[in-house]
Amino acid sequence: MNRLLTAQEVSKILGFKEHAVYRMAREGILPVVHIGRSIRFDPEKLRAWIDGGGKALPGGWRKEA
Repeated sequence: MNRLLTAQEVSKILGFKEHAVYRMAREGILPVVHIGRSIRFDPEKLRAWIDGGGKALPGGWRKEA
């Protein structure tokens, strides 16, 4: 079994700020594992998500007003 990754580790892998990783997880963009109130990331699912081209932010890449 692989060790689950923290949001901080995923932020380094993806090159995003940690708060962006949390937001993407909350919006269902990134695949997460919920453990109580904490979230972790399965490295195999994260790799499959990356290999599959990821998922766009709702509304495209523009920030909604």
